[in-house]
Amino acid sequence: MDAAQQPSYADAQHLSDVTAQLRRQPPLVFAGEVDDLRTWMGAAARGEAFVLMGGDCAETFAEATADHVRLKIQTLLQMAVVLTYGASLPVIKVGRIAGQYAKPRSSDMETRDGVTLPSYRGDAVNSFEFTPEAREPDPQRLLSLYNHAASTLNLIRAFTKGGYADLRQVHRWNQGFMSNPAYARYESLAEDIHRAIKFMGAAGVDFETLRDVDLYSSHEALLLEYESAMTRIDSRTGEPYNTSAHFLWAGERTRDEEGAHIELLSRVRNPIGVKLGPSTTPDQMLSLIDRLNPDGEEGRLSFITRMGAERIREALPPLLEAAREDGRPITWMT
Repeated sequence: MDAAQQPSYADAQHLSDVTAQLRRQPPLVFAGEVDDLRTWMGAAARGEAFVLMGGDCAETFAEATADHVRLKIQTLLQMAVVLTYGASLPVIKVGRIAGQYAKPRSSDMETRDGVTLPSYRGDAVNSFEFTPEAREPDPQRLLSLYNHAASTLNLIRAFTKGGYADLRQVHRWNQGFMSNPAYARYESLAEDIHRAIKFMGAAGVDFETLRDVDLYSSHEALLLEYESAMTRIDSRTGEPYNTSAHFLWAGERTRDEEGAHIELLSRVRNPIGVKLGPSTTPDQMLSLIDRLNPDGEEGRLSFITRMGAERIREALPPLLEAAREDGRPITWMT
């Protein structure tokens, strides 16, 4: 089975030792949280909720600090308040965070000034510095990935469950944002939200119940050794869950329905996604549904369109029509 976009490690025993150590580590997320997100994703597929996903294309270990994490959370929460008010729907907040430390590459090698070295594949694999030592894939970085993800998730839980995400606090951030003259056109929206919050207070809404929010983690399930090591059997159900993140996806380069990435995603109970590019055909999409959600479980499968503004009007409608005729529920994201 083809395993695309995998690093070539020089020391197989070192890799085996690291993955064995990863299997002994505690889970980063819990099966009950994953089930909650799957239920919410089903609501989004029915048009009863809106999914907001945001974060870095690729995280770095150096930026896994309290300040960086706080600012990412703050941005997501600010966006969520505006979307909730504007759409009058619950907003499911999903961060590309606490695991997005690897990236696929179009070429295994990179050449600079006549020197050819392995491509930088993200901090989970090697270093951006252009030297032979830095670019050598290092299994030990998988443990660093786990540790940085664990500390980031710890910060996320502290921020979102400790009052930092209080609705009134988030609205105050938005008011500060609107004070910038460049965003003056949004001032009326901020005022509308302000009046709504005042009305809720006057009506006796218990704001203590609005101090906490759920923010789910996600990343591309790219590094198969890591994702396999982080897949555990749930003691409640006996079913496998990937415990590295709540939501996982396969990218445009790893979505081959006969490939190892789709095989891994087909075996876990997490809600999962697949990125679809402009060349995706209806038959390819339906094959992915057959592999990943044959029984049509709500909230199980999302398609993330990656088509570009120039192509989406041409490429997306045939896929939507084929999915509608198929009938199995899909959550669409872009």
